[in-house]
Amino acid sequence: MLLMLLSLAFTVPVYAVGDGNIDNGGGSMGQGTSQNSWSPGNEGVRVTVIRVTDREPVTRPIDLTNKTPAATLFHFGKVSKISYNGGMSLHPVQGNYAYTRPAQALPKIISSKSLGQSSIEEIKGYFTDEQVIRSIAGITGMQFEVLTNGEYRLLIEPIAYYKFEGVMIATTATEAALYDEQLSGGLRSRMQGVTHQNLPLSMFLETADLGYPAWAGSRNSPASNADIKSSLGLGIVRFNEVPPEAPEVSTFDYEYRTNTEVITAVDVSGGQSDPDHPVSVTFHVAGRSYRVSNVYYPEGDSQLAWIRWTTPDEPQTMTITVRVHGGGSVSKGTINVNIVDLDENPPPDPNADDRNDGFARPSLPENPQATSADWGVWRPWWYEHWVWHSGDDDDDGYWCDHGWWKFDLDRYSASLSASMHIAPDEKAPTASGRTLKSGYGINEKVTTRVNTNQSSAVTAAQNAVTYFPEFQYQGFWRLLDRMGGGYNLTHEFKENRYSTYNRRTHFTPIWYPDGSYTPYTWLIDCWTRATRS
Repeated sequence: MLLMLLSLAFTVPVYAVGDGNIDNGGGSMGQGTSQNSWSPGNEGVRVTVIRVTDREPVTRPIDLTNKTPAATLFHFGKVSKISYNGGMSLHPVQGNYAYTRPAQALPKIISSKSLGQSSIEEIKGYFTDEQVIRSIAGITGMQFEVLTNGEYRLLIEPIAYYKFEGVMIATTATEAALYDEQLSGGLRSRMQGVTHQNLPLSMFLETADLGYPAWAGSRNSPASNADIKSSLGLGIVRFNEVPPEAPEVSTFDYEYRTNTEVITAVDVSGGQSDPDHPVSVTFHVAGRSYRVSNVYYPEGDSQLAWIRWTTPDEPQTMTITVRVHGGGSVSKGTINVNIVDLDENPPPDPNADDRNDGFARPSLPENPQATSADWGVWRPWWYEHWVWHSGDDDDDGYWCDHGWWKFDLDRYSASLSASMHIAPDEKAPTASGRTLKSGYGINEKVTTRVNTNQSSAVTAAQNAVTYFPEFQYQGFWRLLDRMGGGYNLTHEFKENRYSTYNRRTHFTPIWYPDGSYTPYTWLIDCWTRATRS
């Protein structure tokens, strides 16, 4: 019934007509000067209609603001982020700034200390309001029914009006980043809190759309020009005649086994992380949060951040979200996980009459082997550089350390080895040494050994799966039981429910031909912070 109600809500005219793909952040902006300043509330938005199929603007962008900008305002015309990313360059203009003061006033867009944090729910509500969308359609010259037929998106970009070097200027976040590049950092050095922090962080995507990624970086630290141009200072409104179906994940970033200790890792980069400016990462997994602090790396490099956790007992799909704090960005902000149960396909009840006269011994499988891994961890250390500061008549001078952080890469590794032994079950009456008649049981023992110089970053080899020649090493298998603890586990058959004495055994088929009987065991789930062994 809930799904039916949701479907109906999207097929009749309603108050909200769009789906707002917008999120936001921001932080303290510091103090301005008489020549370089921004007054909270001096803001607006640029709206462009984008065709979904080719991601091209189909209308001239419009600027909406509650303010009356100065007649002498400097600006860069009406160019959208998508056009700048397509190669359009900046062209400064003074005066003749076209804008519209909407009948329904804009909500607060850019956060500030005096006016407080903007509300992402108010922003979403505004730009999905039917009357607002009808107004935008009228200003851009599109029919409302065409704009909302699902073939177009609204690209929303926040605008700030501020004083720079004594003159008023209007920029979107993308224009500010491009302008700062032209000035070799001159805009950022004076207006960083606005142009590179609260303006670009006032809007970014929750989910990827129109070729732009969901933002997984810091929500309260200044951003780089590259991050602003690629990922920040935009929101998107989608229109659908029917509610979109929940996406089906056909590929997964990780496949884990149930009830298994695993390691999930992401690569962190961007800027430099050191004890003065540390980066931390939070993983949100199944209602729990795992925070990884002090993820250090030098400028131009990266570092893996990882967590060690245990998967649930039941098979399921899971989404892990990753957030960065203190600057930097991660290689993947959303991790799709598939958790499977290997103990669901054991061999059936052995049947003495189920002959297979055409059986031929299969070749052993050839699976790729990974028995070692290595990785590095950046370790910052302070390089002292003492400088003498001369004094005056009242001061004898002093020494001051003007040093900086340097980094060493500490190397770690892990290796996995194992052995497998099978033997006739001791209850088998036909057993003699390593020989027995077909139809009786065998036992198996797998012994594992993990060696590492960073035990916190490595798990034991926790799962062993045995395949059998009578099934062509496919179709049926046995998940072995873990025995013991620590890094040197052993694995044995689970108790066989078809065994009279509940033995840990596997019955060979009674029709199996004379000669060798060779089970094949695949040892898995030795996880490291770098890869699997």
